[in-house]
Amino acid sequence: MQNIIGWDIGGAHLKAARAENGIIKDAVQIACPLWLGLSELERAFGEARARIGAAPLNAITMTGELSDAFATRAEGVAGVAAIAERLLSPDRAVFYAARSGFVDGSDASAHATDIGSANWHASAALAGVKLREALLIDMGSTTTDIIPVAGGAPASSGYTDADRLTHGELVYTGLVRTFLMAGPKQVPFAGQWTALMNEWFADMADVHRILGQLPPGSDMMDTSDGREKTTAASIARLARMIGRDAHEASDAAWTRLARFFAEAQLREIMDAAALILSRGVLDNEAPIIGAGVGRGVVSDLATRMGRPYVAFDELIEAAPNAHEKACDCAPASAVALIAAHHFKA
Repeated sequence: MQNIIGWDIGGAHLKAARAENGIIKDAVQIACPLWLGLSELERAFGEARARIGAAPLNAITMTGELSDAFATRAEGVAGVAAIAERLLSPDRAVFYAARSGFVDGSDASAHATDIGSANWHASAALAGVKLREALLIDMGSTTTDIIPVAGGAPASSGYTDADRLTHGELVYTGLVRTFLMAGPKQVPFAGQWTALMNEWFADMADVHRILGQLPPGSDMMDTSDGREKTTAASIARLARMIGRDAHEASDAAWTRLARFFAEAQLREIMDAAALILSRGVLDNEAPIIGAGVGRGVVSDLATRMGRPYVAFDELIEAAPNAHEKACDCAPASAVALIAAHHFKA
């Protein structure tokens, strides 16, 4: 039996997906706040392997090289690769270098530019196997990738994070970890426009929790105030953003404010998608593929843009209990399946 685990090593989460004979059997996501130290990666690997097991071949993609634990991105690629190889030993580890295929850890430094933050490429490359034309939108907890797939392959204008930010293919907003102060600078409340506190009093997890659209298990980080993850506590944090306490307005008023933040986030992603679609590389009927924990937002966006919607897990084979998790961990699932094809005996 061909047994491969795909790993997506991020700066906030570690994701893993097991593929057996080209079928995703299981996937897990573990909180991994690298800004607290590289020991977090060791802990997360231990938790992930306890839940998903081991495999003789491990295919790895990463964004964790951006952690400020490293002085440069190149140093980060080498550092993350070395840690992953050590923790996965004696099993083999290979690294997804996108344009350069898979490379061993000894060659990771030489391919740092190709390896660093290339997880989006794996998802888009796999999507292209199933759909020759589509717009892949992977909305995670922190960022949103928007990648055109044309001719059965990724058709992005940028490759590095810097280039993708410029071209609208990387939008720094996510379902959970985005600070509300990073969004609109003024919001409507009680019939007036009001400025926001420039503090991390609340984040998008609070907004989506208030609106009842935060998927179970998607918010793995501590809240801004260390208090509970309830609707009432989220309303209290949201109120702080405009210098108020929750009791100063009705729940309906706070829900309206949360809806404004959610709408502003959706518009930001939609504007980037419209910019990419304006290149004319995709047919007007090309579907939008939704991936990540925020794919519910992506589904709403597809409706707004008048395009068919396809969930990422519809493009892959997965065990009945693994579809949702495989979609949450799309790059890990993708890199496992790409490796299964690449290393097929």
